[in-house]
Amino acid sequence: QVQLVESGGGLVQAGGSLRLSCAASGRTFSAYAMGWFRQAPGKEREFVAAIDWSGSSTYYAGSVKGRFTISRDNANHTVHLQMNSLKPEDTAVYYCATGRTVRPGTYDYWGQGTQVTVSS
Repeated sequence: QVQLVESGGGLVQAGGSLRLSCAASGRTFSAYAMGWFRQAPGKEREFVAAIDWSGSSTYYAGSVKGRFTISRDNANHTVHLQMNSLKPEDTAVYYCATGRTVRPGTYDYWGQGTQVTVSS
């Protein structure tokens, strides 16, 4: 069974940084794309970033481009999201997901989420 476990969330002041991690198990990690999504209170879940199976291609939502960096370590079955210059509007529960492609709608397993709170 595929399991995804996120970590690294917390409370940070605006302008600060956090690094989220997601540990994967249950299938060949390096064969699948990985993505990060987030959901703020009262809002729908939205795409944040994605990385292809090899790590050679990355994709970002416009709202985080230039501030967030997604990376993966296939040897250790982990994906990271480095978040810099955080803003209060980045406050949300962040989820990692895995799927056959980087396109939203193709992810078939999700983690339980980790809370990120950015204070102004």
